[in-house]
Parts: sequence; C-alpha cells; structure tokens
Amino acid sequence: MLNRLSTGKSWYKHFQYEEGRDKPGDVRNIMLVVATLIASVTFQAGVNPPGGVWQDNDGHHAGRAIYASQSAAYYVFLISNTFALSASILVIISLTHRFPFHFEIIIATVSMIVTYGSAIFAVTPDESVRFRYVIAAAFVPFILRCLIQLFNIVFKKG
Repeated sequence: MLNRLSTGKSWYKHFQYEEGRDKPGDVRNIMLVVATLIASVTFQAGVNPPGGVWQDNDGHHAGRAIYASQSAAYYVFLISNTFALSASILVIISLTHRFPFHFEIIIATVSMIVTYGSAIFAVTPDESVRFRYVIAAAFVPFILRCLIQLFNIVFKKG
C-alpha cells in the first residue's frame, strides 16, 4: 500500500467504499459527518454571504449583501449554496431515519431551513434574484430522491 501511495498509482482506489470490507454503520457515520459539515458550511455562507453586508446607507442599503452587486455571480452562489444545503439535509434526515429523536432532528432541520431562508431573504436585494428559483433549488434534491424511488418501484414490478 505504501508503494501505491508514494507513486501516485491509483491511490484513491484504496480509500473507496468496498462492500465486503466496510461496515454499513461506519459508512453511515462518515456520511453523517460529511453531510453535517456541508450543511454547516452552506448555512454559514448563506447567513454571512461572501464579502459581508453593507454597513452604511452610502449609495446602497445597509444589511444587504455586498456580493449581490454582482448579480449573476451572486445568483449562482445563492442557487448552488441552497442546493448543497438542501441535499445535505436530505442525507442527514435519510441517514437518521428510525433513530431515537428522529422527529426532533426533522424539527431542527426544518427550523434551520426556515432560518436560512429568512437570512438570505434579509440580505438579498429584491431586484438581484428571483426567489422562486432559490425555493425550487431547495426542493430539487427531495424531488429527485422521490423520482428515483418511484423509478425503482415501477421497474422492479415490471
């Protein structure tokens, strides 16, 4: 293994998931850590956008995202960040299904989504983004997961 790591030959294959070697509980725990990290980072980025917010009303509105002055770039950031937050929350909810306190986890994640939404609505100038696209981005991971489940059900019967 050391030879593989030092030569750069397929070193990543050693770290990939392998069904016979890796325990499902360990994989779930690693995925929970990664999903929680992504949720934390994306939440923080939405609440405190890159560049911060304007501190005064000198030609702009105090409390609004500075980055929003570059509307196309800010729009891409906001949609991508929302999509990442939503996908990580879906993973967290899915991996904790049937755990003790699962209901409380759902309440906490829904509250986090509401907090995230209110924060981005507060710092984003109305003219810089169409919020229906941000809301749609939040639902995309959930809709995709439902479509995948439906696809699996339909084609397993056929």
